[in-house]
Amino acid sequence: MDFMQFVWAGLGNGAIYALIALGFCVVHGAMGIVNFVQVDLVTLGGMFLYSASVLAGLPVPVGLLAAVVGTALVAMLVERLGLRPARTDHPLVLVFLTVGISIVLRGAIQMVWGKNRMAVPPIAEDVPVRLWGAMVLPQTLWMMVLTVAAIGGLVWFFRGTNLGLAMRAVASNPRAAAVVGIPAGRVRMAAFAVAGACGGLAGALVTPVTTLSADVGVLLGLKGFAAAILGGFGSFPGAVAGGVLLGLVESLAAAYVSSAYKDALAFVVLVLVLCWRPSGIVRQ
Repeated sequence: MDFMQFVWAGLGNGAIYALIALGFCVVHGAMGIVNFVQVDLVTLGGMFLYSASVLAGLPVPVGLLAAVVGTALVAMLVERLGLRPARTDHPLVLVFLTVGISIVLRGAIQMVWGKNRMAVPPIAEDVPVRLWGAMVLPQTLWMMVLTVAAIGGLVWFFRGTNLGLAMRAVASNPRAAAVVGIPAGRVRMAAFAVAGACGGLAGALVTPVTTLSADVGVLLGLKGFAAAILGGFGSFPGAVAGGVLLGLVESLAAAYVSSAYKDALAFVVLVLVLCWRPSGIVRQ
């Protein structure tokens, strides 16, 4: 069935948008800012996977793990060396800093990996499987499975670890968290690490089904940002719902309306939701 074919494609894209949106929400919850470095962390995840699996010849699953860990480490360095020295909590200053760091990081990516487009092998054999009348690539299934696993890991982290509980406390009431001695610097670095891991996983999962370049994460990151706002910025369930909804709407509209407006549709939906329900589709 053609309809199910487009539904599966939309779910695969929606999983990627949800991961990126979760990264935005984690940093926003800990620091109250929009972290525009997130778009380049998506690119970096794909670049690390390319270096590990193609250049170093490691198995793709090992390269995937290396991409997630490597991107998380870079995100921690961004917070420690790029934001913390500013010695200010003013949201506008920090947002502008993330914009500047994003430009620097994108330039560094071009210097290290170049501007040419590259190909990354998929996690499993690129042989479609039939599900509910549709032919689905294994990579699409891996996108959804690993996204669900990542969401489960985040739920465990925020509810079952001391650091996760500290991050939730900072997100709920920063002043009260500071009074009881929760270290803000550690929480912020952890938030960036989690956001980097989400962005790196998203970039590593999506690059095998598209071409990899130094700016591949820009459009994906903006769509993830749109998904976060669509679901209700700062809401983790909203990020997942917004990502899945955006992926489905985008895929079905491209199939039944026109693929020429596929990339613009995400932002049209975003504007409509902001006009109709500024707080997002998931009530916080």
